[in-house]
Amino acid sequence: MTATASDAAPAVAHFRFFELEVVRTRRLGKSFLRITFGGESLREFRSGGYDQSLSLFLPPAGREHTVLPSTGEDTWFADWRAMPDGERPVMRSYTVREQRRTPEGVDEIDIDFVLHGDSSPASFWAGRAVTGRRIMVIGPAVAENKSVRFQPPAATDAVLMYADETALPAAAAILDRLPAGTRVRAWFEVPHEDDRLVPATLADADITWVVREPASGRERTEQLLEALRAAELPAAQAPYAWIAGESSTIRAVRRHFVQERGVDRRAVRFTGYWRLGASEEELLAEAYSGNAPSEDPAAEL
Repeated sequence: MTATASDAAPAVAHFRFFELEVVRTRRLGKSFLRITFGGESLREFRSGGYDQSLSLFLPPAGREHTVLPSTGEDTWFADWRAMPDGERPVMRSYTVREQRRTPEGVDEIDIDFVLHGDSSPASFWAGRAVTGRRIMVIGPAVAENKSVRFQPPAATDAVLMYADETALPAAAAILDRLPAGTRVRAWFEVPHEDDRLVPATLADADITWVVREPASGRERTEQLLEALRAAELPAAQAPYAWIAGESSTIRAVRRHFVQERGVDRRAVRFTGYWRLGASEEELLAEAYSGNAPSEDPAAEL
């Protein structure tokens, strides 16, 4: 998951800095690596669950641990931005896949990374993460915080979901927490067959897996829309849709739900985690400048 406008400079009011240490890693599929983090400061970490995000500060190549010049609420952002390019840790937004306390009383969180070689700083770092490496993060100090975007209204009687591989950890975390019997219709798009990581859930979930390989660009979007149009949705008076992934794709999915399926646009939560053809640094620059695309439910389709 990459930064969005709301993640560019996280306020440290409901959030604070935590130092995390790599405890272990586990390969989940061709594209996914789970990294488990620990650390004394996690005792103060308060994930709100669902699609809870946090901002990671990953050390530059050649550095083992993250070093920041300041963690003060009023100073960290300017000080971080002022660091030389070769020394500045890379900031990326990711989802807390799970937070738990072990039987031994140790606090841990899992974060799932999508691996795609060395083409991005996060994939580069995750592919080389070993036990003992330390990073800094800005995470939640209170469970009720703005970085939990999955907020269905009380009257919701069915949940619609779309996620690509970057948003699949968030979607899986949402499914983990949904009450038994919640009706869910979901489409999950992944690059490879063995990336179909079936999440455990008590919800009444009907999941369609869309394996992208070798589709790309417009062909990829059309492949997904064909799967959406062929599906029967749960009969519902007040459906709530949560969609996340590549920006142009989620816009197409949003239009499908609103214009073709009649879902109230105010009941569609959509988040662009990345954009085809744009680097993560370009997206961050848009977020810093306030020019990132709107995620307001009332925004134009």
